[in-house]
Amino acid sequence: WNNNQYDSARGNRKAEEAAVLPRVAKLGTDMKTFSGAVKEVQLLDKGGKPFFEKDNDKRFFEGSWVFKKDGRYYFTYSTGDTHNLVYATGTSPYGPFTYQGIILNPVEGWTSHHSIIQANGRWWLFYHDTQLSGKTHLRNVKVTELKFNPDGSIQSLTAQK
Repeated sequence: WNNNQYDSARGNRKAEEAAVLPRVAKLGTDMKTFSGAVKEVQLLDKGGKPFFEKDNDKRFFEGSWVFKKDGRYYFTYSTGDTHNLVYATGTSPYGPFTYQGIILNPVEGWTSHHSIIQANGRWWLFYHDTQLSGKTHLRNVKVTELKFNPDGSIQSLTAQK
């Protein structure tokens, strides 16, 4: 995926290449169309440098979610082959976002697709796994309270059994 184009003949990205970045676009008033250009979302390490493909424990893979708390935007996502659910923070929903750490360790069934909401003054993490079925195509939903430290960092969780 270079310049928003997929090239099936290219093969996998090399370890020293820039990691694939997530994309963002502003929705139109109909909530179906874009009212602005699709843009890459910059994800940076704590030193302000972008990730490489080899940074598979921190780089974006899939399953992103964005929420705002106390004036800070949280970009949460799956790292892919490490199966961690991680987060980065920034001052704009368009980025850049700085990597902060792991929210949830790998779940049974390997995906880290999730959502985060606030309800009745508490924050909740919804995710799924295969703990009940033991089959990757039969997933069950789990929910657990998400807690924040006074500095805004997210307390890491262990997947429920």
